[in-house]
Amino acid sequence: MRQEVKDDGKLGPWEPDAIARLEDWDAAWAGACEAMSTNAWANKVLTPRLVELIAVAINVACTNLNPEGSRRHIRAALDQGATRDEILTIIKMASVMSIHSCSLGAPILLEEAKSSEKTTAPRASAATPACDRMKEIGQWNEAWNPFFELDPKWTDQFMAAGAGIYGSGIFTPKETELISIAFDASFTHMYAPGTRRHIRAALKLGATIEEIMEVLKLCVAQGVQACNLAVPILAEELADRPFKQAGNE
Repeated sequence: MRQEVKDDGKLGPWEPDAIARLEDWDAAWAGACEAMSTNAWANKVLTPRLVELIAVAINVACTNLNPEGSRRHIRAALDQGATRDEILTIIKMASVMSIHSCSLGAPILLEEAKSSEKTTAPRASAATPACDRMKEIGQWNEAWNPFFELDPKWTDQFMAAGAGIYGSGIFTPKETELISIAFDASFTHMYAPGTRRHIRAALKLGATIEEIMEVLKLCVAQGVQACNLAVPILAEELADRPFKQAGNE
C-alpha cells in the first residue's frame, strides 16, 4: 500500500488516508475524482483564503456539522491568513441559517390554520426594536413576515442575534453573499429561495459568474466526505476478516 499521505494543502476537501487508500483500490476513479474536487483550489478564481472560508462554512453549517472537515478547513483558513473573527463570523452564520425551518414552515402553518379555521391565541403586544431597525434600513426580508406574524417577540429575539452578524463589517458585502450562497446551495441544505436571493445580491455587488460558479463547485467538492468517512471504515472492516476475498486486497 502507498505510504500515508501528508496533507500539504493541495488535497482540498480530502482526508489524506482516504485518498491514499482509494488510489490503491481504484487509481483511475481516485484520480478523476481528486481532479474534479480540488479544481476550485487549483485554479485560483477565488483567493485561497476565501476558498477555505467557504469550505469552513459548508462543513460547520448546522445542516452538516462535519467535525473532521471543519477542523481541516479551519486550520487551512488560518494558514491562508483568515482571522479568528472571520471564522467566528462564519460559525455564527452557520448557527442562524436554521431560520429556514421557519421560512419553510411558517407560511405552511398559516395556510393550513386558515384552511382548518384555527386562529392564534391573543397575545400582548411586544416591542420589536430589532425587526423595526431591519425594516428602517431596508434589510427586512418579506419571507420573514409569516413567522413575525406568528410570534413577533421571538422573531425580534432572532433578529437581534442574527442581524448584527451580517452588518459587522468583518467581510466585504460581496464576500458575505458568496459565503451565504455556499450555505444555501450546499448539498445538505439546497434552499432554493435563499440561493437565488444571494446569487442576485452577489451579482449586484460585482461578483462574476465565474466566482459564483466556484462557490457551487466548492459545495460539490464536499461530496467526497462520503469517501473520507467510509473508505477508512471499509478498510478496517476488511482487515478484520479472517480470509481474503477477490476484490478485497
